[in-house]
Amino acid sequence: MAKIGVQAMMLRESVAEIGALETLRKVREIGYSAVEISQIPMDEANVAELDKARHEFGIEIAALSANLTRTPGVNNDALEGDLDKIVADCHRLGTSMVRIGMLPFECMTDLDKVLDFCERVEKAAVTLQESGVGLYYHNHHIEFAKFSREGEFDGRYMLDIIAERAPSVGIELDVHWIQRGGLNPVQVIEQYAGRVRMVHLKDYRIGLMAPEAFEALGRGDRAAFMRGFSDVVQFAEVGEGNLDFANIVPTAVRSGADFLLVEQDQLYGRTVWEALQTSYDNLVGLGFSDLF
Repeated sequence: MAKIGVQAMMLRESVAEIGALETLRKVREIGYSAVEISQIPMDEANVAELDKARHEFGIEIAALSANLTRTPGVNNDALEGDLDKIVADCHRLGTSMVRIGMLPFECMTDLDKVLDFCERVEKAAVTLQESGVGLYYHNHHIEFAKFSREGEFDGRYMLDIIAERAPSVGIELDVHWIQRGGLNPVQVIEQYAGRVRMVHLKDYRIGLMAPEAFEALGRGDRAAFMRGFSDVVQFAEVGEGNLDFANIVPTAVRSGADFLLVEQDQLYGRTVWEALQTSYDNLVGLGFSDLF
């Protein structure tokens, strides 16, 4: 049975302030019972509290997060360097999935570097499988850029290249970023059916233009006005934007997703608890209470 949970990137400030245990207590009080761990230091104190929350609150750890290499300023372990620790943490926390949140920045415009990334994550995925852990790749919009090279790739999406060249790596789809990449989330989920065990639920909202844009226009600064005109895409609580979650959620479940994870990159003045409550209420209102 699929379960709706929370992407813990949203919880990193709370964990730093009150600890993982009390943070997950608040998550459970809203009604969520699963979290995907990301951008939270996996030191002994946090791992112990995550484990305690599993047993005290019935919180399921959907997946852990890792980068390919150690990245300054990012609180994720590295597949190249921390693999034994990652496996041990997975076993301790009762999860069989690790996800990569993003490919290295230097790969984003270089096909050869993308192919090298694929080779390295495929190797890590095969090694993880030997310990009963699956590796998954999370998309943003950049993966819907097209690469072309004579005799090899003819206008293919980066995500499709990653999927082909790293066949042991599953796909974690983010519906907001699919929409921002110009594709239909339902169709992309269906395309990867059977390979997707996690889907990020994040709405896509067109906000109103900021007053500053019109002030710039009044000063004759048309370039600043046009920047404001273009910069209206927002992250939104599930059900507060334009995505069709009434179809997205059942499509994800039919396609084999075990976890549907609520995430919102920016909150626009709201607290994380207000945002998570709104997403929970809207998903229940859509008829998905049985997935909590």
